[in-house]
Amino acid sequence: MKDTHMKALLENQRRFFSSQRTKEVTFRREMLERLRDGVEVYEGRITEALFQDLRKSPYEVYISEIGMVKTELKMHLRHLKSWGKPERVKTPFTLIGSSSSIRREPYGLVLIISPWNYPFNLLIMPLIGAIASGNCVVLKPSNHSPRTAAIIEQMIRECFNEEYITIFQGGKEMNQALLRQPFDYIFFSGSPSLGKIVMLAASQHLTPVTLELGGKNPCIVDKEAELERAASRIAWGKFLNAGQSCLAPDYLLVESSVKNALFSALRLSTEKFFGKNPAESPDFARIVNERHFKRLQGLIRCGSIVFGGEMNDKDMYISPTLIDSVMPEDPIMQEEIFGPLLPVLEYEDIEDALSFVNSRPRPLSLYVFSEKRKTQHLVLERTSFGGGCINDAVIQFANLNLPFGGIGNSGMGAYHGRASFETFSHQKSVMKGPRLLDVKLRYPPYKGKLKRLKMILR
Repeated sequence: MKDTHMKALLENQRRFFSSQRTKEVTFRREMLERLRDGVEVYEGRITEALFQDLRKSPYEVYISEIGMVKTELKMHLRHLKSWGKPERVKTPFTLIGSSSSIRREPYGLVLIISPWNYPFNLLIMPLIGAIASGNCVVLKPSNHSPRTAAIIEQMIRECFNEEYITIFQGGKEMNQALLRQPFDYIFFSGSPSLGKIVMLAASQHLTPVTLELGGKNPCIVDKEAELERAASRIAWGKFLNAGQSCLAPDYLLVESSVKNALFSALRLSTEKFFGKNPAESPDFARIVNERHFKRLQGLIRCGSIVFGGEMNDKDMYISPTLIDSVMPEDPIMQEEIFGPLLPVLEYEDIEDALSFVNSRPRPLSLYVFSEKRKTQHLVLERTSFGGGCINDAVIQFANLNLPFGGIGNSGMGAYHGRASFETFSHQKSVMKGPRLLDVKLRYPPYKGKLKRLKMILR
């Protein structure tokens, strides 16, 4: 698609936004309901497409993709009116007679770029916030999950006029063409390296951005942890979607005295979940494409395999794999893994573990497994990360009352629930001056007034 054609479509959207229709609460509600109905109609086709792209089971599709979208829609429909009301705020005594409020208004034309690992969730969840806030939207799904992208396109075109919400398909060239356009807001989910490209492009138009990125999420396990429960929750969080999750535990930091016991528990949990041969399990996903498969194939050569390590390039299958004797300088510790490989480092003292975490870029998530409150508190106070769990993994993503987002290298901004509404809204500060009272102290000439002013402001 040429830039001229793209510009014409976006100009149509700008004209529609200028009509003020998208700001009407009744219109936004109707559009959210239309999206809700579309998800219901397309649920089966979305589930099938996700199986074709990533071999996701229907259960996994529902808990990590469709179910979350439905819950988000319910929340926005329930609170749409109250979230959009002007918010009265206090006015200082020095401005007596005035009143102050914050009004939330849409940015205008929003671009949402999503990745391939949760191709439905990570495109539609921010779309809900953009609709609820009153924006017009351009969607760009990943071309690495093509069947899901095609079904989403059908759903979007059936539900909405393209002057309001439109969708563009394609790869790198399409992303570049879109990023050349002057959007009013950009929401991007993907890798830190691509996030830098998006932010650089946005800076050309001074466009604000939300960047939902990833990183190497540490998972700390100390000797006070309840190991069987910890192993189940770590294995579930790590091997969900075959490890292709920005929230997944990326590496274990295990207190040396419990390392072998944790290994045994992880092996048992993994076998309970997926059987002796996970390749035959209907609940274990596949690697998205050959390029990512080969990248993971290179990373698995680090350290020594405790269990797993089986691969089948024809089926894009890599088994759940635990890797011991990993060194901090190994390739597997230099990049986000995004696959079912779990490297392990051990520590003797919690201070060593914290120093290691803090020596690296701030992660999207951090998990700590310990029954000792002092350790829990120490980890939370001494480390910086987007979000995380104590004695669990990944499930913070499912609580829509918790803003979801990263910090530093793992991103900026947040969404989910009310945070989504806030993200896609500009907070416009308004003060209404007094009708009757007019304080002469503020007007020139100022001679003789400074002493009185200081007394008032004291």
